Parts: sequence; structure tokens; C-alpha cells
Amino acid sequence: MGQENQTTVTEFYFSDFPPFENSSLLLFIALLFIYIFIIVGNFMIFFAVRLDTRLHNPMYNFISIFSFLEIWYTTVTIPKMLSNLVSEQKSISFISCLLQMYFFHSLGVTEALILTVMAIDRYVAICNPLRYAIIMTPRLCIQLSTGSCIFGFLMLLPEIVWISTLPFCGPNEIHQLFCDFEPVLHLACTDTSMILVEDVIHAVSILTSVSIISLSYLRIITVILRIPSGESRQKAFSTCAAHIIIFLLFFGSVALMYLHFSVTFPPLLDKAIALIFAVLAPLFNPIIYSLRNKDMKDAIKKIFCSQKMFNVSGS
Repeated sequence: MGQENQTTVTEFYFSDFPPFENSSLLLFIALLFIYIFIIVGNFMIFFAVRLDTRLHNPMYNFISIFSFLEIWYTTVTIPKMLSNLVSEQKSISFISCLLQMYFFHSLGVTEALILTVMAIDRYVAICNPLRYAIIMTPRLCIQLSTGSCIFGFLMLLPEIVWISTLPFCGPNEIHQLFCDFEPVLHLACTDTSMILVEDVIHAVSILTSVSIISLSYLRIITVILRIPSGESRQKAFSTCAAHIIIFLLFFGSVALMYLHFSVTFPPLLDKAIALIFAVLAPLFNPIIYSLRNKDMKDAIKKIFCSQKMFNVSGS
């Protein structure tokens, strides 16, 4: 009888976002617009870097990879959010829920690693410029990018496999905007105290990346302040400004979302934080990398707004 109960839950249901129960269409339009902007903006950055030879260097290569990851990172959650806003039955199958958790967090970890690699790249470029070309070779860049992706997608695999073996026998309502570890584990019909171990592992991983990036940029800022020429100093600062802003946005939202351990937030605040983490933070990435970077703006204009683009069909 107990075994039967353990196999009854085959899908989960998402709870409503209270303030928007009567204005789901308005939120749907706003969220759809944001999603389209994120996808188009990141695709523009990705193709601008790939097609413009002036941007074929390690820094822009890592930016293009980060933008490509952002496309899939938001695609894992936002389309399902949009579907839930217009459908009466806000359900997701157990397998789909596991896959959403896996890809969302794997892509997030990979992005954190790419941001760490970007900080190291800027550190070498500014603090050791004479050896930059020797250290940051194309081969090393490929190894760092590939290694980040492999590690990011392997790190969460044991946890997802463990969750897939847990019994879920009811209730089956997820009080969050998407499938996430904590709200799903709270629905398991068994002891899930291992969630504390998971929190510690995530915290150590996040703090390690934050420490490496923070130390890199502190050293970078120290070196920049010693540059005698005001123009050179301003150029060096502008190069790193976008990276620092993205770093603060990304890890700030991660800390808000996951580093509260045993502290519990009201359900409404939890969902608001999730919205900032999964939607609003990615929204600013293409804006920062395209509008604050002259080379990127020129590349986008050249590739997407040149007359050649409009003459392709006629040639």
C-alpha cells in the first residue's frame, strides 16, 4: 500500500503569483517582451563576436559564450512561466521538472565559471599585458570554455539522480515560479536533510568563484589606479566596468536566491526574488554588453544594419 502511494505523483502543479491573479495577460505580455529582448539581444552579441574579426580575442570570445548560455538559461524557465500565465492547469511532469532543475542550474554554474574565467582573463590582460598573448592562447581559451561547460553539467548530475529516486506521494504543489531544489524536496515523502549538504556545497562553489573574481578585480583596480595617463586609465576602467556590473548582478541575485540557508521568506517574496534571479538579471546582460561597449556596438551596427544585409536577396 505504501509503495503504491509513493508512485502516485507523476506531475506537479505551480501555485499562482498572488498579485497577478487578475492581470495574468498583462504579466504575460511584459514577460514575453522581456524574453524576446533577451533572446534577440544575446543572439546579436553572439553573432557580432563570431562574424566580426576585430572581436576575435579571448575577452569577446568569453562574452559570446556567456551570451549563448544566457539564451538557453532563460529558455529553460521563461516559456513555462508564460504557459502557466495563460493556462488554467499549471502543471509539469515529474521528468520535465527534473530536467528543468538540471539544465537551469547546470547552465547557471557554467555561467558562473565563465564569469570567473573572464575575470582571470582581464587580470592577465591588465596586470601582465606583455605576457597576455603567450598565456591566453586560443588553445587555452578553448580548454577553459570547454572545461567550464563539462564541469557545470557534471556537477549537478549526482544531485538530480538522487532526487529522481525519492518517493513523492503528495502534496504536489510547487510554491515557486519554476522547479527548484528546495520547493521540490519539500514535497518528498522521506527525509531530505541532505538539502543542508547541498546548500553547503552550493555556497562553497559560489563563494569560491566570488573570491577569485573579487580578488582579480581588486588587483585590476589597483593596477589601473597606478596608470599615469588619465586617458589610458579611463579606457582600462571602461573595459572592466561591464564585467564588474555583470558579476554584481549575477552573484548578487544568486546570493539573494540561495544563500539564506535556514532563513525562510514569505512565499510572495520568494517568488519575487526568483523573478529577479531568473528574468530581470538576464535582461540587463545584453544591455550592458552592447550599450557600454563601443566595439560591440560598432560590430552589431556593421553586421545587422549594413546595406549588404538588405542586398543579399538581390545579389
